[in-house]
Amino acid sequence: MQRRQLLKAVAGAGLGLACAPMINRGRYSLFAGSNAEYSSRAIELVGRSVVIDMLSPFKLGSTTWFTNPDSFKQTDFQRFKDSSINAFHIAVGTGGPEAYVNTLRFIASWNSFLANHDRWLMRVDSADDLDRLKSSGKVGVILGVQNSEHFRNPADVEYFHSLGQRVSQLTYNTRNLIGNGSTERRDDGISDFGAAIIERMNKVGMAVDVSHCGDRTTLDAFEISKKPVLITHSNCRALVPGHPRCKTDEAIKKMAASGGVMGITGVRMFVKNDEPTTIEHFLDHFDHVKKLVGVEHLGVGSDIDLDGYDDMPAEENKRLRAGYKGSYGFRDKIDIEGIDHPKRMFDLTEGLIRRKYTDREIELVLGGNFKRMLAQIWSV
Repeated sequence: MQRRQLLKAVAGAGLGLACAPMINRGRYSLFAGSNAEYSSRAIELVGRSVVIDMLSPFKLGSTTWFTNPDSFKQTDFQRFKDSSINAFHIAVGTGGPEAYVNTLRFIASWNSFLANHDRWLMRVDSADDLDRLKSSGKVGVILGVQNSEHFRNPADVEYFHSLGQRVSQLTYNTRNLIGNGSTERRDDGISDFGAAIIERMNKVGMAVDVSHCGDRTTLDAFEISKKPVLITHSNCRALVPGHPRCKTDEAIKKMAASGGVMGITGVRMFVKNDEPTTIEHFLDHFDHVKKLVGVEHLGVGSDIDLDGYDDMPAEENKRLRAGYKGSYGFRDKIDIEGIDHPKRMFDLTEGLIRRKYTDREIELVLGGNFKRMLAQIWSV
């Protein structure tokens, strides 16, 4: 790639840099204060792709951004822009007796935040919005929730859809009226009420997500839904035996048969049961899904913000860990070095290049598959 082409790709990636200094052998340093170098091929692939992270909260831990939207500055936005992630699915877990009110507050605070920063951010409601992201120069936000306990009845599905929610995970880790979570004591399936909720989600064009669902609930969702079902952020249990948050090969096959897409996470204990756990083990999950059902069903659901869990304040990290059962298997670190930072999509792309993925396959993984599938699910 010529230097002029490289600079054009950098601009397309949204890095906002005046130049990309050439290092050696077609490798470039893109980020101030970092010695990381990326190949011209990786830079070009990220630059021309619509990059979608199907689980990446804007900020783990406490922030004033939503209570005081003006505290979100140009420098904050630039970090998201420079990541070259075009669309963030920002879902969090809700639930409990106040699930309806708390989820309403969550959606309302996001709508207020987005309206306050509409020169930088765009709420993604449709496939057309995904198509416009690159040319708009904005960062897209997909509103979703990692639980459906706020749906008191099928009519609530339509109401929250009208507020902008486009993805809903059926359960978090515990049981609700719809079905079972992945760490619940018993593995039951989807209830009649849950079937009615899925039917209404299909009708209005809201994506069904089963990332945290128990095994039986996961399989039931593929049978009940008339539209493709997503696994926005999970990993392969064949590579992490016994971990409840990972999906069985049976579930991955059913997901693909439904037409769905699975986003792979970089959460350390979902990637490997023991140490060492590296980016290469993370890439093994991409390879496993590709070999099992095809690259057309692969995507990214990082399950971290730009910086990762291990950068959270110690007390907040401790409280987060305390909210999960021992079956989660927390270790000293939650993140994996090399993919725990804002430029992780470049490192993932380099890894897929090492694994001999073609340019087309990499573009599908970076966002093409989720973009295609969301367009199909959201259509009414």
